[in-house]
Amino acid sequence: MGMLSGLLKGAAAQKLIAAARKPENQAKAKRFIADARAKRGRKG
Repeated sequence: MGMLSGLLKGAAAQKLIAAARKPENQAKAKRFIADARAKRGRKG
């Protein structure tokens, strides 16, 4: 099971990396990160 879990995580990471290369997804990722940082700043 551990090996299968590792393979699934690797496949998910590959998918994310491939998606992150697309310019429209880079903009979405930047917005998501900025929102997450803003939320964290408000909490702390």
